[in-house]
Amino acid sequence: MKATIFDIQRTSFVDGPGIRTTVFFKGCNLRCAWCHNPESQRFEKQIMFYKDKCIGCGKCYEKCHNQLKNCDFCGQCEIYCPSEARKICGKEYTVEEVYEQIVQDVDFYKTSGGGVTFSGGECMLQLDFLKEILELCHKNGIHTAVDTAGCVPYENFESILPYTDMFLYDVKLLDEEKHKKYVGASNKLILENLAKLLQTNVKIWVRIPLIGGVNDTVEEMTALRNFFELNGFPEKTELLPYHSMGENKALAIGVNPQIFATPDKEKVAMLQNLLNKNN
Repeated sequence: MKATIFDIQRTSFVDGPGIRTTVFFKGCNLRCAWCHNPESQRFEKQIMFYKDKCIGCGKCYEKCHNQLKNCDFCGQCEIYCPSEARKICGKEYTVEEVYEQIVQDVDFYKTSGGGVTFSGGECMLQLDFLKEILELCHKNGIHTAVDTAGCVPYENFESILPYTDMFLYDVKLLDEEKHKKYVGASNKLILENLAKLLQTNVKIWVRIPLIGGVNDTVEEMTALRNFFELNGFPEKTELLPYHSMGENKALAIGVNPQIFATPDKEKVAMLQNLLNKNN
């Protein structure tokens, strides 16, 4: 069994508790206008070309047997580019190959309370692979987290619950029409799944990308707070202010990114305080 992965990051401190290895699955069924990993959206491999890094040496053209047309992802352009302007995004891995990378840092997991986080894209769209690697990690005592946007059948959650120690659950918007506009899909299934998940015993951190001019309002956070009061509070909520890291990557895959504002620190603190359970 194989899955398409676009990155495996070791020693991460932002994808759950402790020191973690984060495995990024390729492919997503949402199209967030502010996506900071736009290269994760398509399931198939892609060539990323960073025009600002290119020094015009011609090595990529010289080494490519297709003269940079009809790419078969042989990797020669990436290998011979001296300025790292070209990169193949997406590689097929077996469960065993991913696990070999995960276990390299098992001592760090134990000392820091960390583990492995499966992210994306949307990792739950490659469910059979995800379930198998989760089960393998769980069996060997490695803390497991699944980072998801929740736009999948709830049966997907049920199938992996026995092997998942926590979920990092992304909530973009409570307003359904704005969700359709900015995320490309209804939020109905996402919120239904979160409500069901909050009734289980699994640990949940809800993470909200905070986008200036879109959802950085008292009204949005009040609606989310009301949702929690009705369905149960997660262990933690995190506001993640918009950053521009995805813009250059979007250009590298030939997409013109939308530009958004980053809310200031005072506003972030005020909205976070509104979401906190004890306030």
